[in-house]
Amino acid sequence: MQHIGPFHVMSLLEQAKQMEAQGQSVIHMEIGEPDFPTPDAIIRAGMQALQQGQTRYTASKGLPELRQAIADYYAQRYQVNIDSARIIVTPGASGALQLALGALIGRDDEVLLADPTYPCNRHLISLVEGTPVAITTSPENGFQPSAAQIAAHWTDRTRAVMLATPANPTGSTVPRQSMQAIAELVAQRQGTLIVDEIYQGLVYEGEDYSALAVSDDCLVINSFSKFFQMTGWRLGWLIAPPDLVEPIERIAMNAFLAAPTLAQHAALAAFRPETLQLLDARRDVLRQRRDYLLHALRDMGFAIPVTPQGAFYIYADCSAVCNDSRQFAQDLLHSQQLAVTPGLDFGNNQPDRFIRFAYTAEIPVLEQAMHRLRQFLQR
Repeated sequence: MQHIGPFHVMSLLEQAKQMEAQGQSVIHMEIGEPDFPTPDAIIRAGMQALQQGQTRYTASKGLPELRQAIADYYAQRYQVNIDSARIIVTPGASGALQLALGALIGRDDEVLLADPTYPCNRHLISLVEGTPVAITTSPENGFQPSAAQIAAHWTDRTRAVMLATPANPTGSTVPRQSMQAIAELVAQRQGTLIVDEIYQGLVYEGEDYSALAVSDDCLVINSFSKFFQMTGWRLGWLIAPPDLVEPIERIAMNAFLAAPTLAQHAALAAFRPETLQLLDARRDVLRQRRDYLLHALRDMGFAIPVTPQGAFYIYADCSAVCNDSRQFAQDLLHSQQLAVTPGLDFGNNQPDRFIRFAYTAEIPVLEQAMHRLRQFLQR
């Protein structure tokens, strides 16, 4: 537990909620949750399942029809053929990550991952008594670790490498050529590649592909939360090599028995053509927000060394306007009622000079947020 830290952003969120309870109008750019409602077709499917009494446990791997729908989705959108037997439906992507790490990582085994990165990734490694090994990344590589860096950090205790594409907090992606080089290196070292693809579908530039198109031996984690906008439904999935499916299923039986039944029935509607068309249109809205925010932040002196290619975050270098991003975020919240996330949550790679802005609000709200930020900087 000494290695599992809190989300610092949750303290900011709690303060923001208290301010709102006192009647203040807070603009939220701190939490990584889409502002779009869950598509109506998904909600209706969930309501229908409830009315039909679909409230009992499913199999630990999930509804067979949902697992097949996920497999069909990969075939149609990403030209990857996957046996649905390799798919395990989970309580969110976090549940999928716990299963993967539980099956792979023992005490003191090392897992290599980027810095900066989503904090749960390293904390869940600690939970299974493994050791997260941070690789300090740079803008030159899009804040993604290179094959050469992975080779340099590899030891006889290394068991796995974890990548995220698109990544939180940077929004950067791993190009297919880089993914290929990393997958080959990991295979040569007899390790395992784990790829977090929970922002898949929210890619604005470059190729939107799955790591499964590069390596059939990797474990891929995905979610219905981000692209499919089902955060509160708590549903994700894990795709594993055939030899890991049975042990992962055993862990799932013991850890949570099964993912939420209603959410699984609702998610069947996520793959309908009309739902996917709506979700693609919403992705285009997110791109417009990103483009607006990139220009506005740079105009105020923030450096953005890596233009985010996906997700819905901008990881901005604030060193030209402050020398302590955590204090900056605190002062900004209390003086201008604007909530943002300091870099402290994402690792030890110069966190004091970075702030994450989530563009999960409509452009008129973002315009008001930038007005407040500009006023703060002019004080």
